[in-house]
Amino acid sequence: MKAFRLDELEAERTANEGAYLQFLRERNMSVGLYALDAGGHDPQKPHNQDEVYFVVSGRASITVGLETTEVARGSVVYVPAGVSHKFHHISEDLRVLVVFSPPEA
Repeated sequence: MKAFRLDELEAERTANEGAYLQFLRERNMSVGLYALDAGGHDPQKPHNQDEVYFVVSGRASITVGLETTEVARGSVVYVPAGVSHKFHHISEDLRVLVVFSPPEA
């Protein structure tokens, strides 16, 4: 078993001075913590993997392809591989668990 605590992952992400921290990588998936501060910019480009976002905290909008929705704690969003997507109008610091399948390259 592998178990993680969000507060420890956030501390590690902050110490590494990055918006994204991959903390689990297995044969069929990888998982990371993505952080965007209120008013921040999401620089993502489409990925070669399917993604699932689980919003741990914060509030923002996300556009996937041509569809836009608001997200907050507890929201889950699926993004198919190759589809353009971005978080925007980030009104509260956003912390998101990201699952890639297959694992992010």
